Amino acid sequence: MKSNLTQLTEHIVLIGGGHSHAIVLKLWGMNPISGVRLTLITDKTYTPYSGMLPGQVAGFYDFEESHIDLRGLAHFARANFYLDTVIDLDLKNKQVICEEHPPIAFDYLSVDIGSIPEKSSILGASDYAIPAKPVSQFLTAWDKIKTTIKNHPKPPYTLSIIGGGAGGIELALNMKNCLNDMIKNIDNLTINLIHKGNRLLAGHNRWVSQRLKSILLENNTNLYLNEPVMQISSYSPHYYTITCNSGLNIESNWIFLVTQASAQQWIKKTGISTDQKGFILVNNYLQSVSHSYIFAAGDIATMQNYSRPKAGVFAVRQGDPLFNNLQSIILGKKLKAYRPQTFYLSLIGTGKKTAIASWGSLGLEASWLWTWKDYIDRKFMNRFKGFSKMGSEPENSQKKQQSQDKNFMPCSGCASKVASSVLKHTLQRLKINQTPDIIIGLNTPDDAAIIDISEQELLLETIDYLPSFVSDPFIFGQITSNHCLSDLWAMGANGHSVSALITLPYGVDSIVEEILYQLLQGCLKVLNQYEISLIGGHTLQGKKLGFGLSCNGFIAPNRILQKSGMQPNDKIILTKSLGIGTLLAAEMIYKAKGHWIDNAIKSMLLSNKKASEIFLQSEASACTDVTGFGLIGHLLEMMQASQVSVELNLDKIPILPGAIETNQQGITSSLYPKNLENKIYLTSDKDIKNNPHYPLLFDPQTSGGLLASIPEENADHCLQELIQAGYTSSRIIGKVVHQSNNITCQLTE
Repeated sequence: MKSNLTQLTEHIVLIGGGHSHAIVLKLWGMNPISGVRLTLITDKTYTPYSGMLPGQVAGFYDFEESHIDLRGLAHFARANFYLDTVIDLDLKNKQVICEEHPPIAFDYLSVDIGSIPEKSSILGASDYAIPAKPVSQFLTAWDKIKTTIKNHPKPPYTLSIIGGGAGGIELALNMKNCLNDMIKNIDNLTINLIHKGNRLLAGHNRWVSQRLKSILLENNTNLYLNEPVMQISSYSPHYYTITCNSGLNIESNWIFLVTQASAQQWIKKTGISTDQKGFILVNNYLQSVSHSYIFAAGDIATMQNYSRPKAGVFAVRQGDPLFNNLQSIILGKKLKAYRPQTFYLSLIGTGKKTAIASWGSLGLEASWLWTWKDYIDRKFMNRFKGFSKMGSEPENSQKKQQSQDKNFMPCSGCASKVASSVLKHTLQRLKINQTPDIIIGLNTPDDAAIIDISEQELLLETIDYLPSFVSDPFIFGQITSNHCLSDLWAMGANGHSVSALITLPYGVDSIVEEILYQLLQGCLKVLNQYEISLIGGHTLQGKKLGFGLSCNGFIAPNRILQKSGMQPNDKIILTKSLGIGTLLAAEMIYKAKGHWIDNAIKSMLLSNKKASEIFLQSEASACTDVTGFGLIGHLLEMMQASQVSVELNLDKIPILPGAIETNQQGITSSLYPKNLENKIYLTSDKDIKNNPHYPLLFDPQTSGGLLASIPEENADHCLQELIQAGYTSSRIIGKVVHQSNNITCQLTE
């Protein structure tokens, strides 16, 4: 019988999210190779488009217009997304060394990490200057400067830019244009441009150089030519002195470094061949001259046979040939040479929506050139927006009813669990015998089973398993471990040991081993924090990565937290924001922004252990963790076990960024409709369904927060302790109103 299963055979790792790699990812998503595992390692979720950076500084573009969402792009390419900083390469063992991840094995490697301004020749530059790259750090500093000037527009301010190339000139002009609108008196704003050469834009023709010099002077920019900077010193925050070789001293509040490009220092230490400046030497195929399984593109690469400046235009042009050669080396095909153009067009913005074109010996200034540049830039960025769900719709007529619901999708994480009503009805049909030593089991279900083993302590057992919902197995291992252990924490127990159940995707031994290694390292990172032992487990192979833990813990008989026990007037505290389910569902169909998923992952990586300890100290009367059945589903379990009714304030419930937006688009997880059946227990004095928080009451959570009832007199202090412990989303969301056999949840705003 013919199998449709694919076995993973090769692993390509892309380091960095530069222009070339962005193009590779887009093309790979459109033309994937079956059986190839593709991984992107990047230290940021968003990568800036250099062509739009000056316009963003001027205020012509916002962040999303000028940045590529690498998480979303990697998802489109079906690539694993690792958010980490690379610090070294182990070329002997073909491994990437990162700050957080364990070593990452690869078969082929490509590097596109850009460059940084040279600052080693200027004493104090590392401490007091703001480099133009990395762009993310530059933009953070620029936003703070704008905020300072906007809030205090009267004092005089001086900004100095070191470097008279195209980048420095565009920054000077666009900063001036932006800040002129904020300063009360434009005479109080001084822009200095300091350049070591005798003319600006040494790589461009004389007309372009002279014209931009004139524009700078017309904008009252102070030009200092033939002034190599020797030192930057500071006598108080935001008061700096720039000292030039000539002895000239220039005072400034902020200093920006836009000097010649330099390579990250770790590259040269790896043993790969580099030029004298530390950039990776590549041949005409963008392939390392010393290691044929490594490729490089963009600023970090120097072509051995061509001398070209470090410019974004080459990084963009290298994207297609890099993609073709990466695929060709996998397929055993002949690589194709890339020849960079001798002349290239530069469009330099002047800060007032006009631009100067520079091409060889030709130059031109016009407003339509800026319009043309804007069109080119937006067209390029549009290549990385508006992805649609890949793959064709099922044609099988037997799936007709499912296809009628356009928003239905089988989800992963805890949203993949069976509905609570199905579990309840199934268990009611079974005759399950429980021995007397089982204190809590299926007869009175809670977060974990409790077995009486001695008078001093009780044994807790629980199990959970999740299909993978993030592409990084190291992160998936941490989140799933937190999720599984949370049942122990919810009952106030201490963890002792775990056994693992793992489903690994089909692949050759080296790739299966790499995935398993990353997954278990993530698991051990969590277990080691709490001195919990991994004592065994079971592995099998399937279509998709999955992971679960059978957890054992111990607790003293007088310290048990259960779902039952809620008392009238208790305050109800939730420790994490809601929205995981809708956000993960949105990511599946390319409707989630990268930073939304970043925040969701950050929330899922937060263990509930410390929160459990705080609840015990605060004399919590009942507790559970919020997972697949949503806030209302798990709150109802507490209410039913305690025979109480409660009041919830919708506006107090914390929500993850982006969750309201995705939910309002009708994006919900596959478990959501079943969770929604619990709305019959909700009451309100007014129509509250239009409150944007209402539908998220039923949203399934993975590694969600703890939900506890706290005596009224302890609640405020408990909340403060939680926030100080790192549970910054913690809120008092309601209270227990009275005991009742006919339980209800009253919603207010």
